[in-house]
Amino acid sequence: GHFISIEEGPNWKVKRIEVNPHEKLSLQLHKYRAEHWIIVEGTAEIQVEESFITLNKNQSTFIPVGSKHRLSNPSSESLILIEVQSGTYLGEDDIIRFKDEYNRLN
Repeated sequence: GHFISIEEGPNWKVKRIEVNPHEKLSLQLHKYRAEHWIIVEGTAEIQVEESFITLNKNQSTFIPVGSKHRLSNPSSESLILIEVQSGTYLGEDDIIRFKDEYNRLN
């Protein structure tokens, strides 16, 4: 999939994220930012620490700072979500990866 940044301020950023069918992002955490995810198309399987939830269109969840999390698309359709980040640092290098299908481990 891919993402685009829509808007940002000093301590916040809004992204549109698309996850391809049957793909998943890395199991990761962020030291400096929290994330709010709003599903706008498709179905998301979300892991936060040891908890798992499934969200559909118009549902949302919160990922606290420092929480291990993973986003997966279990369906045959694209998953599109809006991510609102908030924190003291929002750089793309604030990612500690634990599992990754694309060989991007730290």
